Amino acid sequence: MYEKTFPNKRFKHTLEFLEKHIDTRESILDLGVENPFSKIMKNQGYKVENTKGEDLDLDTSSIKNSEAEVVTAFEIFEHLLSPFTVLKSIKTNKLIASVPLKLWFSSAYKSKTDKWDRHYHEFEDWQFDWLLEKTGWKIIDSKKWTNPTKKIGIRPFLRWFTPRYYIVYAERV
Repeated sequence: MYEKTFPNKRFKHTLEFLEKHIDTRESILDLGVENPFSKIMKNQGYKVENTKGEDLDLDTSSIKNSEAEVVTAFEIFEHLLSPFTVLKSIKTNKLIASVPLKLWFSSAYKSKTDKWDRHYHEFEDWQFDWLLEKTGWKIIDSKKWTNPTKKIGIRPFLRWFTPRYYIVYAERV
């Protein structure tokens, strides 16, 4: 997935947000297979377990059976057909989740070679907030940031000031 680029800026913002809200003594279930960011969390002293690659639209047993105190979901919900089901199945009282925001000047991402690397949803912030609210979560804190590229053109220019990522810390109501 990160053959040509590594999302240093996204990882930096995500780690700062995580450290602001979650203590390293709290255990984490990170939705998705082990990835470069779950390794960063472990290197920072967090106790992290990952789901095993199961299709979370169809099988939420690893979420329901987890004893973790916090669930993290970084760039996961956009890949699911039904993030509602996953959010409802979380037992913990703390959630940190990030999603890519829908860009009016760019269509949803779709890898041509990896069927798992496709976005079914790209949210507007209010849509993600509403999804969290409907599944029993209250947003305590949130942050957005841009993701500029070093390419030339109208869309790369717009990426300099249009937020691309949205992260929230939410607690169960």
